[in-house]
Amino acid sequence: MKAAVVTDFGKPLEIQDLPIPEPSPGQVLVKMAASGLCHTDIHAAHGDWPVKPRPPFIPGHEGIGTVEAVGAGAPQDLVGARVAVPWLGSSCGTCRFCVSGWETLCETQVNSGYSVDGCYAEYTVANAGAVVKVPEGVSSFDAAPLTCAGVTTYKAVKVARVTPAERVAVFGIGGLGHLALQYARLVGGFVTAVDLEPDKLGLAHRLGADQTVNARTHDPVEEIRKAGGADVAVVLAAAPKAFEQAYRSLNRGGRLVMVALPADDAAITVPIFETVLGGISVIGSIVGTRQDLTEVFALHAAGRTQVIAEPRRLEQVNESFDEVLGGRAEARLVFEF
Repeated sequence: MKAAVVTDFGKPLEIQDLPIPEPSPGQVLVKMAASGLCHTDIHAAHGDWPVKPRPPFIPGHEGIGTVEAVGAGAPQDLVGARVAVPWLGSSCGTCRFCVSGWETLCETQVNSGYSVDGCYAEYTVANAGAVVKVPEGVSSFDAAPLTCAGVTTYKAVKVARVTPAERVAVFGIGGLGHLALQYARLVGGFVTAVDLEPDKLGLAHRLGADQTVNARTHDPVEEIRKAGGADVAVVLAAAPKAFEQAYRSLNRGGRLVMVALPADDAAITVPIFETVLGGISVIGSIVGTRQDLTEVFALHAAGRTQVIAEPRRLEQVNESFDEVLGGRAEARLVFEF
């Protein structure tokens, strides 16, 4: 099979011919149809975060494909099913997080394209219990970004407990942000879209944003406060400054939802006095569960969301990374096989 391989941190990925993997007990073999490019894949390839993957490895955790074979103990009826291979490659299933519906917090979880080989390949193996079936009404091309960008932002809006007529500021309009905007609107929020690129703000406007702010030319805190302040701020831009601006844009009782993961173990200062007196909540939100992804697919199949993405070939992986890093991708890029 053809695969894009990280051979060392910071080096261009190599397109290699590798043997098709065989499913171990409890696993499925998936023939890929599409795989989205998430910024996490770039962080993985560059070794940006404190916990690093081990080269060589195949990145990718927005994979959609058809199950061709199953290992011992895996359900036979999965053969022929179209499934998503998400970030959560497996979890223990028995810890207090797993049994309470928070398997994404499991301390022994395995992550696709990070701790095990992922979806930048014509075939991948995955844990049979972790894959999620893709309904007929969702194309493989659309399902790929929904598998991470969609479920991550859907979960962020969920944990923020957005109620109708609250203002939700979304910092970073791109692969994740264009979906966060839609989920916030679905639950009745008024949305402010913040970005540095006019094209992405234009996309936000087309998707129904109530306010757009160019953070390169205007102070987003000032602009959001002119509109009444934010009740929720969801940060999807991997820059500490965006987190600081998001915090300062909040009203009393506001919720800051941290989603993006900047490089180098970045941090911001949270003022204790203001946070306590203002009743501000700071929430970390990491992807979503299998149930969350099922809901994301159901909403899309019902026509409630749009996926904005462009197709690419796997051979274009390095150029595609450059597109994302340079802010030239309107939203998501999806490798088609």
